[in-house]
Amino acid sequence: MSAVQRLRAEQLEPADRRLLDTAADYRGRAYTPYSNYQVGAALRTPEGKTYGGCNIENAAYGPTNCAERTAVFKAVSEGDRRFSAIAVVGGGAGFPYPCGVCRQVLSEFARPDLRVIMANLDTGEAVIATLADLLPFSFALEKGGL
Repeated sequence: MSAVQRLRAEQLEPADRRLLDTAADYRGRAYTPYSNYQVGAALRTPEGKTYGGCNIENAAYGPTNCAERTAVFKAVSEGDRRFSAIAVVGGGAGFPYPCGVCRQVLSEFARPDLRVIMANLDTGEAVIATLADLLPFSFALEKGGL
């Protein structure tokens, strides 16, 4: 049974609303000359530190990086590897669900109960799920060797 919730963004608890606002700020930095679909993300550590990211496109498509991975890579490069929540914001139709690659990258550093808040800034609606809801069977290697 899934614990996915759908609600209005203004109904989010204050800490999640701040995370959403940070993601919205990063969305404004997106480089999307090909899709024109801007996404922002904000990742929170258990200590309350926040890392933001935006999607960055490339003409060759393969080097394009999603907002979620930008935030994760920024956090990891700064020494943080534990996360409690991520907010992802977009617009248009539907919700900015993280792609499969982003879900797998998140699973490398976050527990299955990572809070994932996805909001459509055009409609003001949000969906809250856990990483386990979005990626029930992540790929994982044993971290202790063979």
